[in-house]
Order: sequence, then structure tokens, then C-alpha cells
Amino acid sequence: MHHYQQQLKVRRIYTIIAIAVFLIALFASLNFANNANSGKFFERLPYLFDFIKNFVPDSPMEIVRAMFDLPSPYADGSLKYDYTSDRHYITDSVYIPNFFYQLVITLNIALVSTIIGTTIAFVLCFFASTNLVGAGAVRWFTRRIMEVMRAFPEIVIAGLLTAILSIGPIAAIIAITVHTIGALGKLFFEVVENADMRPDEGLRAAGASWVERVRFAIVPQVLPNFVSYALLRAEINVRASTIIGAVGGGGIGEVFRLSIGRDHAAKTYAIVILLLIAIIAVDQFSAWLRRRLIGQQSFEFGRGAA
Repeated sequence: MHHYQQQLKVRRIYTIIAIAVFLIALFASLNFANNANSGKFFERLPYLFDFIKNFVPDSPMEIVRAMFDLPSPYADGSLKYDYTSDRHYITDSVYIPNFFYQLVITLNIALVSTIIGTTIAFVLCFFASTNLVGAGAVRWFTRRIMEVMRAFPEIVIAGLLTAILSIGPIAAIIAITVHTIGALGKLFFEVVENADMRPDEGLRAAGASWVERVRFAIVPQVLPNFVSYALLRAEINVRASTIIGAVGGGGIGEVFRLSIGRDHAAKTYAIVILLLIAIIAVDQFSAWLRRRLIGQQSFEFGRGAA
């Protein structure tokens, strides 16, 4: 009992020391950030919500008009109230509102990037798995490639590519695809390494080739997890394509940057609402598709253990 009390006392001392070190590091980091911010962070903190309070449209209906490219009664010839000039006409009378059109571009960037990135990651992950290729040069080289691909954020890759390929969705697609390959490749090969190898041993004893062993022994086991990770990555890529749009990748991120930079409140709120609706819709569709592909029983409480 005395020994337990002594150990408990030592653990409490270590906990207090750890908390103190954490608080000191946190304070030092905040102080450094404040100095790097010209010493204005703490001074401006009480005014944090002033921008939101002052950044309001002339009328709530202006948000609807900006969203659907309808004429504004406040039109004065400036871009702030010019909602109709950016319409994308399908026929002489039918058009797609500009923000919806830009949102489709953003979703298209995310979808194409996810499909290409998932396909390449699917192929590479088997060459990076220790239980399939051992610890040789192929595994080492494949893993290093994927590490390089996910080492830099998508926005950094996109910034480099826009300087080479010019501004547009192509740079965004390549940037998100590269990061998707690196991120999904790691998740995929970790799933493969946790697969049951008894089916593989049986196929090997029957004389199956390496490709046949992967196809019939490994893929059926790991495919449900692969689908879940790919759908999760699709949701992430929607957000990434929006952010990349702000640095020249096209899509709704670019028009959002322009509208907020020009103090166009109605347009900004319309874009924010569209983004929220789109992200919620993508999340719900992803959850529905995951249930359809994997099976409803996997999501029912207590069924997995049975």
C-alpha cells in the first residue's frame, strides 16, 4: 500500500510537470505568433466579430438574387450588384447561375482527382505491402514515392503548378491527385498488411501467380475498407478543391476570394450557403453509398460482433 501511494504521488508530480511544460510552450507560441503578427493579435481580439457584424448585405433577398443571378433593385452599375452578367446560358432563355456553375467545376475537380488518385493508389499499395513483396527494394521505393506525394499540402503543389501550367482547374486536379495517391496509398497498404494471409497461402500452394493471389486472396478482404477510405477522401477533396480555387485553381473558391476581397457581402454569403449545402450533400451521399456498397448490417449496432 505504501508503495502504491508513492507511485501515485510520483505520477501526480509528473502530470503537474507535463501540464506546466504544456502551458509554458503554449504561452511562448502565442507570444511568438503575436510578435510575428506585428503585436496586434491580442489588441485586436476584442474586435474579432466586428467584420461579421459590419459585413452584411443591404437586404436578405440580395443573397437570393446573387445566388440565382437575378436583377438587383440596388443596381448602380458597379460589380457589387451586377448579378446577371455572369450567367452561363444553355439556350437563349435558360441559364445556369454562375455560382452553381462554379460549384460544379469544384465538384468535378474533386471527383476526377479522387477517381485517378484512388486508382493509382490501389495499384501501388500492393507493391508497398510487406506481406506481399517483402522488405526489398520495390517496397522501399514505392513507399518513398508515396511519402513524397503526401509530403506537401495540395495548395503548395497547386501554387507550383499554376506557375508552370497557368491558372485553371488542370493544376488543381493534378495537385489533389498527387496528394490523394500519397495519402490513400498509405492507408491502403496498411489495410493490406493486416489482411488474413491464409487464403494467400492456399493459392500459393495451388500454384497461383502473384497477381492471382492478390486478386482472389487479398482484394476481397480489403475492398470494403478501400471503399470507405476512398469515399472519405472524396469528401476531403471537395474541401481541398475549394481552397485551391482561391489560389487560381478555378471553381467556387476563386469567386469566393474575389467577392470577399471586393466587399461584396451578398455574393459572399450566397457562396457560403452553397458550399455548406454542397458539403452536407456530399457527406450524406457518401454515407448512403458506403452503406449500399458495404452492407447495412455493418452499420447496425451489435451486428458486427455477431
